[in-house]
Amino acid sequence: MGNNRLISVILVTYNAERFLQRCLDSIYSQQYPHIEIIVMDGGSTDATPVILQENSHRLAFWKSEKDGGIYEAMNKALDHARGQWIYFIGADDMLTPQFSMMAVELQEPTAIYYGSVLKAGMKYLGKMSPYKQAKTGINHQAVIYPAGLFSLRRYDTRYRISADHVFNMGWHSDHRYHFTFKDFDIAVFNDTGISSLQKDPVFEKDKAGLILKHFGPAIYLRFLFKRFKERLSNRGNRLPENQASDTP
Repeated sequence: MGNNRLISVILVTYNAERFLQRCLDSIYSQQYPHIEIIVMDGGSTDATPVILQENSHRLAFWKSEKDGGIYEAMNKALDHARGQWIYFIGADDMLTPQFSMMAVELQEPTAIYYGSVLKAGMKYLGKMSPYKQAKTGINHQAVIYPAGLFSLRRYDTRYRISADHVFNMGWHSDHRYHFTFKDFDIAVFNDTGISSLQKDPVFEKDKAGLILKHFGPAIYLRFLFKRFKERLSNRGNRLPENQASDTP
């Protein structure tokens, strides 16, 4: 077959014994036949390596060793990917049957395809405007990347939680590739992971500058104005009740 239709599904794990087999089974059940699975485990101390060993005959590659975090593991996993297309999933997420429906529509080698995910049973984000991409970012489990762009750039591991957002920002301003939306709900996203519960302090410090650099002054100024309004609103909500009632 060659690798022109192959999707490399990359799974980064750490102490994921509760969810790992469920995630793997959701990949095995796909109707789209051209999928390889690569797992990079961060040296789990639970039963994760045992589960991977039990599934090894269905994995293109797996390894368990300590790493410097999620994005370092993802960068390492990319070195073992053979597909024309790259997709990342968390061990506590699952693919839906619509992943296979989207997979057959991957045609343009310069297109970064993205769909939607299901979060708490509801479609999450959908098609995103440039402003929404800048502020919120495309959900990582909604994106299927052409492999070629990873030969030009990898994840910046200084951003321990939001490196995927920074990565996508860079491609918004790099016109060698373009984002293309397909209306498929391709994964069930677990919203109790670290990216949903914590902010990335390095990213929060750099965010406005990154928006200016990659999205231009109009979206940058809109972002600053919205952030200013949100901070005023949050400040008002934190005022003591008697003080808030006196505010005109």
